[in-house]
Order: sequence, then C-alpha cells, then structure tokens
Amino acid sequence: MSTPFPFTAVVGQDDLRLALLLNAVSPAVGGVLVRGEKGTAKSTAVRALSVLMPEVDVVAGCRFSCDPDAPDPACPDGPHDGGPYVSRAARTVELPVGASEDRLVGALDIERALAEGVKAFEPGLLADAHRGILYVDEVNLLHDHLVDLLLDAAAMGASYVEREGVSVRHAARFLLVGTMNPEEGELRPQLLDRFGLTVEVAASREPDQRVEVVRRRLAYDDDPDGFAARWADEESAVRARIAAARGLLPSVRLGDAALRQIAATCAAFEVDGMRADIVMARTATALAAWAGRTEVLPEDVRQAALLALPHRRRRNPFDAPGLDEDKLDETLEEFGGSDDDPRPDPDTDPDPDPDGPGGGGQPPQDGPEGDAPTGDVPAQGEPSQDGRAPGAQGAGEQSPVRAAEPFRTKVLSVPGLGEGAAGRRSRARTEHGRTTGSRRPRGTLTKLHLAATVRAAAPHQRARGRSGPGLVVRRDDLRQATREGREGNLVLFVVDASGSMAARQRMGAVKGAVLSLLLDAYQRRDKVGLVTFRGSAAEVALPPTSSVDAAAARLESLPTGGRTPLAAGLLRAHEVLRIERLRDAARRPLVVVVTDGRATGGPEPVALAGRAARLFAAEQLASVVVDCEAGPVRLGLAGRLADELGGTAVTLDELRADSIAGLVRDVQGTSRRAA
Repeated sequence: MSTPFPFTAVVGQDDLRLALLLNAVSPAVGGVLVRGEKGTAKSTAVRALSVLMPEVDVVAGCRFSCDPDAPDPACPDGPHDGGPYVSRAARTVELPVGASEDRLVGALDIERALAEGVKAFEPGLLADAHRGILYVDEVNLLHDHLVDLLLDAAAMGASYVEREGVSVRHAARFLLVGTMNPEEGELRPQLLDRFGLTVEVAASREPDQRVEVVRRRLAYDDDPDGFAARWADEESAVRARIAAARGLLPSVRLGDAALRQIAATCAAFEVDGMRADIVMARTATALAAWAGRTEVLPEDVRQAALLALPHRRRRNPFDAPGLDEDKLDETLEEFGGSDDDPRPDPDTDPDPDPDGPGGGGQPPQDGPEGDAPTGDVPAQGEPSQDGRAPGAQGAGEQSPVRAAEPFRTKVLSVPGLGEGAAGRRSRARTEHGRTTGSRRPRGTLTKLHLAATVRAAAPHQRARGRSGPGLVVRRDDLRQATREGREGNLVLFVVDASGSMAARQRMGAVKGAVLSLLLDAYQRRDKVGLVTFRGSAAEVALPPTSSVDAAAARLESLPTGGRTPLAAGLLRAHEVLRIERLRDAARRPLVVVVTDGRATGGPEPVALAGRAARLFAAEQLASVVVDCEAGPVRLGLAGRLADELGGTAVTLDELRADSIAGLVRDVQGTSRRAA
C-alpha cells in the first residue's frame, strides 16, 4: 500500500482541513462535500484524513465491522455474543462513479436462495465503509440509482438488499465525503442536503504559495516514505488532538443562547427543514471540543454557519452557493445573549489555540495545497473566429442582454426507446422502472423475473427428480426482468445571436426561454451543449457537459449582432453530435434550434441552410425549432426550417407548460414521419 501524502503537509486550504477534522472529532456532523476546481488537493486531503482517524474495535471475523460493545443484532455474520475482538485502522472506502448496484450494496445469490433457502451474501462497499469513511470522488457524476441507495443508507444507518422477497440487512453508518468540480454539473438537492458541511476550494494565485506546493509535491513523489517521516511529529500531534477532542466532546455545553443563535440564523437565511439546525449545533459543539473548551462560543456558531449553510440556500442550479457574512453577523448579534455567551476563564479553561480552531496542531503553512494546481482559470467562453471572446463587444455587436424570468416548459422528448444513462426525459430500457418482460441474463443476474423463472423451471421438475416442496432451479432457468424507465439525453442548443435577434426585449425573452429549457434539462438529468452563430461563423460556446449552470453563465454573457450564418450553426452542431456519439453512443441527442429562421451572409445562404438541415433529417435526429419571429408580419421561416430538419416548430409562447397539451405528441409524431 502506498504511503499517503501527510495531512499536515497540505498547504493552506484551512476550511477544507477544518471541516474534515471536525468530522473526525464528531462523525455525527454528517460528512463533507468539497467543491472546487481540479488540482486543489481535494482527494489528497480526504485520503490523508484516514491516517489520523482513531482505531476502531471490531468483532473478530465479522465482515460487517460490528462494534464488540454494541454488536448489530441483525448482522448477517451474527449473533455476536462476546467473543474476541481486534483493533484496526478506520477504513477509507472509495466508491467509483461507474460502480454497479451489487458492488455498492452487496450481491445475493438468487439461485441458492430460491433452491436452498440460503442467504449467501457477499458484502459490498457500504459494509466495508461501516464505522469508517465512504469517499466518492466526482460525486456529482454518480448515477441516480446509486445516489438513491446512498440516501437510504445515510438516512437509516443500514443497508437493505432485497431480491424477490429474500432480504439481507446490515448496519452501514459511515462518514460520507464527496469531492466535485462544479463545472461538470451539480448534485441532486436530496444528496446535497445529506452532506453536513461544504467547503469551496481554489488554487492560490500567489506565486510564493504555488512554489511551496510544487516543492512539497516533488519531494513527496521522489521519496514518499522519507517525506512522510519528516511530518510524523505533526501528524502525531493532530492525531492526539483528535483523540482528546473526542474525549472532551460529551462534556461540551451548548447553551440556550447558542441554540437561539443557531435557530435564528437558519430562519434568517430561509433554510428548508431542520437538518441545518441540527448540523450547526453538532458542528459548533465539535468546534468547541477541537479548541479544548467545554462551552460553545458565538464564534463557534458563526464558523458552523459558514460551513453548514451555504449549500442549503440554493433554490435552483443557477444560484451560486454562499452566505452573506454581514447578514450573518447582524443575526448573531441580534440574538446573542450574555447569559449563555461564556468567555474562557484563564484560571479554569484550557488555553485555546492562538491560531484559531482550524490551526492547532498544524505546521506553518506557506502554500495552498498538497497537489500542484493546474493554473487553469475557468474561461467565460471560447474565442470567436475573429479572435474576440464571446463576451467581447465589437463593431456591429450589442452588449449582452439579461435573460427574462424562467418558466416551466413543456416536456420535449426523443421518440423511440433508448438505452442511455438513467434520467427523466425519454423512454428507455433501464435497470429501474416498470417491468415489461424478461430475458436470459447476460452476466450477473441483477433483477429476477420470478414468474418467468418459475415457468422456465416448471417443465423439468420430474426429470430433475424433484421430491420435496422446493423448486429445483438451474442457472439456465433464471430470467432477468427487462424494465422500462426514463433516460437523460444530450440537449444541444443552437442559438441564433445575429442582428435579426438583437432587439433587447426580444433577446431577453429568448434567453429566458433557453434558461427555462436549461433548468428543465437539469431536473431531467441531461447533458447540455451550446452552439451559437452570428457574424460570419458559428462557435461551440459550451461543449456537451452535465453542468447546466455553466451553460447558463455562457448564455448570460452572449452578445448579439451581425449577419445570420444559419448553415454554419447547423453544421457546427452536426459536428458536435458526431464527436459526442463517439464518446457516448448510447446517449441520444435532442437538438433545440432557437432562431427566427432567417439566413443571411455568403452565397445562397437559404439553400445552404436547407442542405445542412437535411443532414439532421437523414440521420433521424430529434429536433425542435423554437420560433423567435416577432412582429405583425411573419414569414414562417422557422416552420420551414423545422420541416427540413424533420422536427417540430414551436413559438416562445407555446413552449410554456400551460400553453399546449399536445407538444410531446407533436414532436414525436413529426419525427416518426421523417423517419
């Protein structure tokens, strides 16, 4: 096993280290979500934490890490009546983004369960993580069905594996730590709320700090064991401080004044539910214990709010997480009270660490992290053909227009039955959903179709010498259930940003419509991409991604002006889809063209646009044209474009959910006729 990078050698990242240490002191805090750009020591710090965690006592031979002092009465390896126990390091179990359901919760041998009535169970990652750390890198990319299982386990402290009436249950209490890059998409609100704390991390822009990061990383890569040995004293000091804080934690007093401040803060920031109040209380208590105090101070409540509330204030995926610190200070001051606002007595209370609750036991820090940062700064957009960024204003361009208020849109879906990633847009064959039939399993059986299995085994019972009440089942009899659910699609927006769309009120309405469709794509677990065209060419403003808020940011800064190279926009979109098919062939696309249908610039612009559109029709690509034509005289150009695409045209008004009931049927029907 490789030597992990020392936790105390991570340069800077004070909030990240503090949040992890507080969870080590009090696992009841509920875990940490680490958000930040790539190369900011997120994974390094999480993996280093496990070395500092106190050892755990487990029942000898138990695959589920039962506590010998309080064994799980329902443990599949039980019952445990006393017996020997062993001490071992707390585990850090990593959940791969592409893991299967059986790998997460465990696998049950259905054949033996049906034929012999034996619960032959192979534990999964949830069992391995019990009483340890469950780490999910790129947690925002985790499949929905795995997210659902994590939510259930986190809520109940147990994992259930059920297959056709045969069930196994075991305890699964773990510290959930996730890392993510927001550019790749956001988390579902339900999972987001399950993380007790959240921290934002970024690479330092100070050259001296970056130099120290590189120096330490290179030293570690050259000699991991030697580098770790140089930090051994600091690691031991932090490990001892964690143990001392755990011992002090039951003695920490959370007074009524602190509770009032917590409740008032959560109410002032309009946080949903009561989980935030509970997490803040536990975090403030852990902060006091980490500082060596037995009383919770107002500064503990303030720090707890900064860690526990930012990710709970988001109302939609386009809201940036964060907290107004001036408002926080006003609330704490208004609801503070002297009766339960104790200050440390130098004669009785331990001297708190002078560097604050996050700095004790740490060596002097000169840099931002243990992994060398990449230095990449998220750009606002790709350069345009004339060398300007999409937000740059040049001749013939107008400044960006703010989007109108988003609204609930009609459901746009791809016709037919797909097999893409689980989502909520189009019909697809999935692992979860309505059972529609059965088939022979390919590989491991995951969803048994009981009736079909019985029908397959029944004719052979006499030949197999059946003598008792049990059914004699062979592997060839097993049938996998086929299910129909919903998939996520690639929604590629092709947006006309030319001068014909440049009226400010009109462009605001267009951006509002696209923003509404982006919000719908977020809720339906789609990938999105953005192609814009204006002037003399088209550009990919955002390659296909799961980050709809990145698409919204690019849309907000989109200027308008110039001619309308409609053919260039369609051809660029067609090329984006071709490349994306090579990367993810199972994800079906839905092309949304937002235009008034005009085509100008270059020789025969209308004919070129028609030929480009017929490429989509020839490949039977589902498409919708959002008709943005305005004014008393309408030319119907968007409708003609939709016919050539083999899709459907809808106006901005018709796009609203409360406008026309038959939009989904119309989109599908037109696509079938084109096929």
